[in-house]
Parts: sequence; structure tokens; C-alpha cells
Amino acid sequence: MSLATFFQKDTSISRTGRGVISGVIGGLAGTAVKSLVEKFVTVRKVEHRSAQIKILDDLSTKVTGSPISIQNEALAEQLLNLPIGASVGAAYGYKHRDKDEFNIKNGIILGSSTWISTHPTSLPILGLEAKPVDVPIKMQANELFAHVLFGVTTELVRNYVNKRLKK
Repeated sequence: MSLATFFQKDTSISRTGRGVISGVIGGLAGTAVKSLVEKFVTVRKVEHRSAQIKILDDLSTKVTGSPISIQNEALAEQLLNLPIGASVGAAYGYKHRDKDEFNIKNGIILGSSTWISTHPTSLPILGLEAKPVDVPIKMQANELFAHVLFGVTTELVRNYVNKRLKK
């Protein structure tokens, strides 16, 4: 049986495979859009480093004895963002494996729930970001906007890839 034939079948395993693959691709596209948006809107003060850089800097210092160089920070940040986006997308694609229609509400829910579970909650608790009361509302809104675009892009691409795999 060819891979194309496998994905065209309407079995639980083929729906799962389509859902996860389309979710991973959607999550990667969503991450790319979110990263692009964050180049144009302010999501943190210039002097504040992202949570990803703080984590990777700590790891780099423990492994190599030196922190990540300033010129490598953008690349290092994406090396953490892309697998996170792909993982979130995979879980999302699995959950929506039986959904054949684009639903913008699902994308908005994905993006906003991703934001609410990280920036105003878990990242400050872990000491990786400032408390929400210390972050200007505009920056919080910008971060939420970038996450919503992540979610909507993930849903849009997931839907497209899922349909293409079914053909």
C-alpha cells in the first residue's frame, strides 16, 4: 500500500496520521508567522530577554561554559520556538483530526489559550518573564495578537494539508 493510499483511507490510524502531520506543518507555519509578527510589534522591552533565550543561555553556560552570543540569539530562539510550535500543532492536529472544515474560532482559541498558559501565568511563575502587572498592557496585547495569529495560521494550514493528504 502506498503512503497516498494510506492517507486516503478513513481508518482511525490514517485519520490520526493525517491529523498529526497536518498539525505539525500547521504549527511550524504558525510559529513562522508569530515570529515574523514579533519583528514588527513590541512584545517585550528591549532590555528584556525572551524566556527561550534565558533557558538556552542557562543550558549553553552549563554545557559549554559560556552563554549564547548576542549574534546567535535570534537563531537560538527559533531553535526552541519551532519544536514547541510543531508539538502544539501536532496535539492540535490530533484533536481536530476529524474536522474537515476551516474554523477560525478554533484557531483563535488555540492561540489565545497558548498565550494564557504561558505569558501571564507559567513563565512569570518560573521567573522567566515579568509578572503581568509589570508588563504594559500594549505589550501584552501585542503578544496575545501574535499568539492568535499563530493559532489561526496553524488552523488554516492544518486544514489545507489535511485536505491535500485526503486526495
